[in-house]
Amino acid sequence: MYWCKIAQTEHEFDEIAKLNYETFVEEIPQHEPNPSGRRVDAFHHENMYLVVLKDEELVGMVAFRDVRPFSLDKKIGPVEKLLPADALLGKLCEVRLLAVKKEHRNGRVFFMLTRALIDYAYENGYGAAVISGTVREEKLYMQMGFEAFSEPVGANDAKFIPMVLTTERYEKSLAGRFKQRRYSFYPGPVQMTDAIQAPLLKTPVSHRSYSFSRTIGQVRSKLEVLSGARYAHLLLGSGTLANEAMIAQLTKLSGRGLIVTNGAFGERLQKQAERWHLEHDWLRYDWGQSFNEAELESILKQSDFEWLLMAHGETSTGMLNNLEMVQNLCETYNVKLCMDCVSSFGTYRFSMEKVFIATAVSGKAVGTMSGIAVVFSNHVIAKSEQLPSYIDLGNYSNHNIPFTYPAQLMESFNNALLAYTEGNRYDLLQTRYKKLQQAAIDGDFIFLTTEGYPMIVTLKADESLTSMADAAAMNGFHLHYESAYLKERGWVQISIIQPDFDDAWERFKKWYSKYKEYRKLKC
Repeated sequence: MYWCKIAQTEHEFDEIAKLNYETFVEEIPQHEPNPSGRRVDAFHHENMYLVVLKDEELVGMVAFRDVRPFSLDKKIGPVEKLLPADALLGKLCEVRLLAVKKEHRNGRVFFMLTRALIDYAYENGYGAAVISGTVREEKLYMQMGFEAFSEPVGANDAKFIPMVLTTERYEKSLAGRFKQRRYSFYPGPVQMTDAIQAPLLKTPVSHRSYSFSRTIGQVRSKLEVLSGARYAHLLLGSGTLANEAMIAQLTKLSGRGLIVTNGAFGERLQKQAERWHLEHDWLRYDWGQSFNEAELESILKQSDFEWLLMAHGETSTGMLNNLEMVQNLCETYNVKLCMDCVSSFGTYRFSMEKVFIATAVSGKAVGTMSGIAVVFSNHVIAKSEQLPSYIDLGNYSNHNIPFTYPAQLMESFNNALLAYTEGNRYDLLQTRYKKLQQAAIDGDFIFLTTEGYPMIVTLKADESLTSMADAAAMNGFHLHYESAYLKERGWVQISIIQPDFDDAWERFKKWYSKYKEYRKLKC
């Protein structure tokens, strides 16, 4: 199996020096021979090396460098003077030492290196890469997306062409047309199935039309059945807007509240509440720590709280907070329970029948585009002259359609909900979740928490986890690890909500098995 990674070990750097010697001393006489059979590049300590391995053997490499002057600057002067305008839209980097062992020059390794280079450059803000391409492989470089921007330089037996590569050039190239498939384990956005995507391509209809009122009515009805709540209010916006509208309703209450958090999104709720100047206490647990029932009961018993606000499914940790426990305590002490269910709604069967107010969204587990914010309640919400009209849920009560909605998105949402009312969406997600749990049982991963739910898991940090996620991305598997709060903690997440998860997971497991074997042998 061919696969890519960033070179990090002394063993890999030694293999790079060997391939450098074989290619640029023995094959292309660019440098003088030496008895070691190795050549360490003059810019080695400034280079970042992308390598391709065949199982455990390093068979291809390319060096990436952004320190000026480039080696090409020294040959032709500042490259900006000769580059086309579209190559100057971002930072520049130089690609050097593109080399593949002779027995592996089947095009595939070159194409993999180019794809990895493009991905890395794009993610790090580079607009173009320049290279000195050997004239003997000009056709191959062009197939990879490189284009000449100056006349050849160098001696006759080691002649090079100044060439440039951009994302747009790559996408139009032969390599771009044959690039490997990408698999996403992100918790959003969700890649849509044909049935869910089809309405988005339809001609728009007015949100005042009969057909739209019928569609939005069907959506409300499905949401109310699935949630167990009496009313579903639909706003045009993200889950954050839904939470904003929920918190705005708490300003209409006279009593003080309690906000309980153990992750990033619970803490976001607390920050939103502060912006609304809500009187509240904050019970803050460490991220991934369970709510303590005895402590929570003691606080509710000793204080006269009117409401409690929490995140149900805490996306940042993969933890499902104990709804039954909190709900029973709130019922015992006559506290109104308010919940962010943006991440948990649609992942498993639970009832909001005893919840005062809660939120969800059209994206995440439901599986269409984000854009429809949902606020559930079990009481009729009256209009309030004190709230901004757009997030005043009273404007949406009694099946009102107060503002503009995109009919296509609402129909897509309606189609996505059919997977619950006419299909086995819950069972599908549970089956997928068991696959991740089995990986933990087998010792492949350690979960941050065992109190999870069938939407996302957070992998417990170790020194190699982020490197693994980087390598996975180069091989077409996009794990979730680049959000600021994940980077800060070295956490990596895997979500199960993408429609091609089952195929993606089997392929990822095969790659991951090879990655682990390589690390065991070479690191």
